[in-house]
Amino acid sequence: MAKNMSPELRLYVEILFTLIFLAAAGFVQALLRRAFVRHPVSRRTPWENAVARLSFPLGLLAASLIVKWPAFREALSLSPRYFEILDAVFIFAVIFFLVRMMDALLQLFYAKKGCPFPLPRVLHGFILLVIYLAVVFAVLDRFLRIDIKPLLAGSAILTAVIGLALQGVLSNILAGMSLHYTKSFSRGDWIRVGDAEGVVIDTNWRETRIIDAARNIIIFPNSEVASRMITNYSLPDNLVEVVLTVKVGSDAPPAAVLEVLDEAAREVPDVVLEPSPKARVAGYNDLGMSYVLKVHIGDYSRKDDIIGEIARLVWYKFQRRGIEAPLQLESKVRQVLGAVKPEGRAAAAAADQERNSQDLARSSFLRVQEGEKAGGMILSEEEIRDLASRARRVAFAEKEVLFRQGERGENCYLVARGKVRGEIIYEEDGKKFTTDFEIGPGGIVGEMSLFTGIPRTATVVVREDAELLEVGAEAFAGLLVRNPALAEAVAEIVSGRNKTNLEMLRKIKELSSKDLDGSTNKKSILEYLKKLVHMFKR
Repeated sequence: MAKNMSPELRLYVEILFTLIFLAAAGFVQALLRRAFVRHPVSRRTPWENAVARLSFPLGLLAASLIVKWPAFREALSLSPRYFEILDAVFIFAVIFFLVRMMDALLQLFYAKKGCPFPLPRVLHGFILLVIYLAVVFAVLDRFLRIDIKPLLAGSAILTAVIGLALQGVLSNILAGMSLHYTKSFSRGDWIRVGDAEGVVIDTNWRETRIIDAARNIIIFPNSEVASRMITNYSLPDNLVEVVLTVKVGSDAPPAAVLEVLDEAAREVPDVVLEPSPKARVAGYNDLGMSYVLKVHIGDYSRKDDIIGEIARLVWYKFQRRGIEAPLQLESKVRQVLGAVKPEGRAAAAAADQERNSQDLARSSFLRVQEGEKAGGMILSEEEIRDLASRARRVAFAEKEVLFRQGERGENCYLVARGKVRGEIIYEEDGKKFTTDFEIGPGGIVGEMSLFTGIPRTATVVVREDAELLEVGAEAFAGLLVRNPALAEAVAEIVSGRNKTNLEMLRKIKELSSKDLDGSTNKKSILEYLKKLVHMFKR
């Protein structure tokens, strides 16, 4: 360029060169991002994040290195002061790059270890801003020989003015720093702020965001969060106590109610058994008695589902044991009037007996296993009706346990509606194995213990809400009293079937040699059935 350039023209050239300098820095930044960063912010890898953070300081450093070439400077006819500014920009670019590189390496280190960065975003950004301002003031003072005292004084006045104008923003920033410094909560924690609760998904310089159980995002200014009571359900660990309140009629024995509550809690897989569930009487009034069940869970976000599952199981168990919830006066009067009408009671009993008879007739209960009459019922129609009157129709909820392998039992269940799933655990060559089976309508489970008295050979769980006919030892003994020859037929059927399955039965550790003999020996089965009849004979 011409050496005799006018001052006005030189100023325009310097402005133009500054714009070209910034454009070159931006071009290098865009080139690096296009070459190495291929995902949006939410899906970036740790390496892509590191490159993204270093792209701007690298662009600024590259543009500064170009203007450092002597040949390049000789070609330009710019003022010496302008070149001093470019040198100062180069020094700032070097320090800026080094600071950013150390920060990127630290974040990459924690990302590779799978650990969260120890500094919260608000505090992290504030520290970097202070470092950058300190570098700018140092470069201005040392390399450009600018007196920074007026700048500092002016910045103090400006800060005061801005602070007064932005009191709300500053209070949010300071509150956010306080929350992070005290570690009141972290991203992923389930918290309650006031009346709202949910999972913390983000905290920045201004606000805290949580997502509630209905998938709504709730945004709180940090100053509001800091001024309210915060309940963190994820600290000191993920175990949280939740409470189910139940009210029942005052005629229900408290011991029976407490047993049901404890049993239902233990059957829900999501309930932690240590600390163990605790049920207690909370009080009573004219409407009935109140009970409280306290359980611990490991996932607070599912508390409503878990409490609902416990309440569902409690209802089914209450129904089977005759435990009733307090009824309103009108409902109670209708119930009493229905109970005192003889024709109503008789009609209901007849309908229940008919349903039970039909289910028994369709079932595999006491059918011939082999020969020409295979599949045929060994009971007469009259005996089926008699047994139907003694059987009890009970409702079970999904996931309820009917019985467990190794337990003693004196009843069996006929599936009238729904399905049950059984699991047998056995040992072979010192190793444990499992085999399972499924039984639908018409099938029967638990008859082995009823017919032979041996422990349960499987664990049976209700797969879907079901209605079962429960045939107890007393009902079966009554059937044998009416038809003594039936014992011989039962012993023949049971011993034959168990001999076929003897190899499998031997692998079940809960069965002793005596149990195996008692379940496969026809004579032993007959002896047991005689004892059963004698026990319940009137």
